Amino acid sequence: MYNTNQKRVAAIHDISCFGKCSLTVALPIISSVGIECSVIPTAILSTHTGGFSGYTFRDLTDDILPIANHWKKEGIEVDAVYTGYLGSKEQVSIVMEAANIIKKDGGMTVVDPVMADHGKLYGGFPEDFPKEMRKLCEVADIITPNITEAVLMLGMEFKQPPHSKEYVEKIIEELSKMTSAKIVLTGVCFDGENIGAATYENGKTEYVFEKKVDAAYHGTGDVFTSCLLSAVLNGKDLKEAAQIACEFTAACIKYTKENEPNMKYGVDFEGRTPLLLKKLGL
Repeated sequence: MYNTNQKRVAAIHDISCFGKCSLTVALPIISSVGIECSVIPTAILSTHTGGFSGYTFRDLTDDILPIANHWKKEGIEVDAVYTGYLGSKEQVSIVMEAANIIKKDGGMTVVDPVMADHGKLYGGFPEDFPKEMRKLCEVADIITPNITEAVLMLGMEFKQPPHSKEYVEKIIEELSKMTSAKIVLTGVCFDGENIGAATYENGKTEYVFEKKVDAAYHGTGDVFTSCLLSAVLNGKDLKEAAQIACEFTAACIKYTKENEPNMKYGVDFEGRTPLLLKKLGL
């Protein structure tokens, strides 16, 4: 068996070969903080699907379990399984099985249920996809849905921001009935000027916020959850990890807006990596 004191994450996402999201975000961010990031790709796309047309797509559903079983044969285990964008309903149950194969005893599953934003599902997802994604969130240890993803899984009404505290805490309450996972609800906005996340752990809801930047880049959710997981595995509690992720993501958005006006290319997180290391005390 491969022995190491280094923490190891298995990131189960798609690969968008160009455009900073999914594995091309998770792998460099997690690796930069001293954690090994192994990958199980769910699909390969030539670019991400936002702002590009004519992109290629190759489904890798049939490769997921063979990869996991080969790892098991080789004695490879991970401290955390981190799932993001899944290309089909069929992949949900397969990813759940793969996580059970490769996760060590006491390891965690972190689920970012990437499927929707701004009140609607992303293109290509069937209307019943949230019911399948809910199954994965039900068995997770940490989930990081945005407001839209949460209400779709719960069958609640989507409300445009700014949100009331009652609305956000009702979503948290219903999510806590759905799963025993720690919850980080993203995209929380009470006043139109600040945006952040609500964390829920041990029956307590807390909030972290940063000043809202007037820009919307693809992949910022991947940046956020990759930072959150990196912070948790470096010993931070859930609220502290969410605060670090919120600050880092906001800094990346602000820096990118000042240097790259085309939003489809994603955020320049690479240029801000020293900030993340400093926040983690590395």
